[in-house]
Amino acid sequence: MNNTNKTLIIAEAGVNHNGDKQMAFDLIDAAAEAGADVVKFQTFKAHKLVTQHAQQAEYQVANSGKKESQLAMLQALELEQSLHFELQAAAEANNIEFLSTAFDDDSLDFLVKEVGVKRLKVPSGELTNAPFVLKHAQAGLPLIISTGMATMSDIEQALAVIAFGGLNPKSTPDSIDSCWQAYHSEEGQSFIQQNVTVLHCTTEYPAPPSEINLRVMETFRRSFNTQVGYSDHSAGIAIPIAAAALGAEVIEKHFTLDKTLPGPDHKASLEPSELKQMVDGIRVAEQALGVSVKSVQPSEFKNSFVARKSLVATKPIKVGETFTKENLGVMRPGSGLSPALYWQMLDTVSNIDYQVGDLIE
Repeated sequence: MNNTNKTLIIAEAGVNHNGDKQMAFDLIDAAAEAGADVVKFQTFKAHKLVTQHAQQAEYQVANSGKKESQLAMLQALELEQSLHFELQAAAEANNIEFLSTAFDDDSLDFLVKEVGVKRLKVPSGELTNAPFVLKHAQAGLPLIISTGMATMSDIEQALAVIAFGGLNPKSTPDSIDSCWQAYHSEEGQSFIQQNVTVLHCTTEYPAPPSEINLRVMETFRRSFNTQVGYSDHSAGIAIPIAAAALGAEVIEKHFTLDKTLPGPDHKASLEPSELKQMVDGIRVAEQALGVSVKSVQPSEFKNSFVARKSLVATKPIKVGETFTKENLGVMRPGSGLSPALYWQMLDTVSNIDYQVGDLIE
């Protein structure tokens, strides 16, 4: 999916537009100015996403300062379909990719068939929604899946559904067993490895550092042989930068124009200046990853003569005199004979005169 060594940075605007059109445009501007690669929103029809009985999560109540049903909260955060095209055009004008996460079938069809997004994101809450995951896989686009609240078996089952959908773009499985058969096939594994990025995620806002476990990304690499990344809900920018240093190919992070705005996600989001700091930090981290071959770097070569040592005379030595522990030592600079030759030089005869501090030739 991300065919360069550059980390794909997704600036998650989500619902932080608060239902305000101008704020949505301002979020795109901020993401672009920060240097993110993708700006992502959320597309849904509230009445298709939750029942009237669904309650808010604790963090939603705490962050918004308002207790209401999920339905009421989400209805105020819907993006009109027509606005998607304007936002996409604004993103293109800012040289940043427009993306949105779908939360229902109609919204997914709209994003794929009408908006024409370049990739799809399966959010953590939909990972176990097998029919919806299948619909994503059958859309024929690269997939990013978030794994908050998931076990390894949850993730593997989602990948099994994706394998079936990738191999059967117009068929419905008879049962989950059909998905597992596709998953264990060579073709199914190939499809997953070429088309899926698995994001580690801890679904809490903000997520406590002690529960983030970035090493899980390496478990994903070994287990699934896919590209891996990290969807961050922690406070600040240290943890996503650390994830990039561990080789995350994708980093996703919520951002807002102002953390003090009312709404469920603002308090756990970065403000524009922080988003830019995160992007800059990730770019430094990905540069620092470099290659896996240990070699003397161009910038440090000149310093080896200063920092390393050579064999030197610690006492005057005359021609024909024997090198001993008393007259042969090791000191800077490093432009002479290597100290590794110390033992073989002992008891040999000098063929020239040396003064104290002279490099042995």
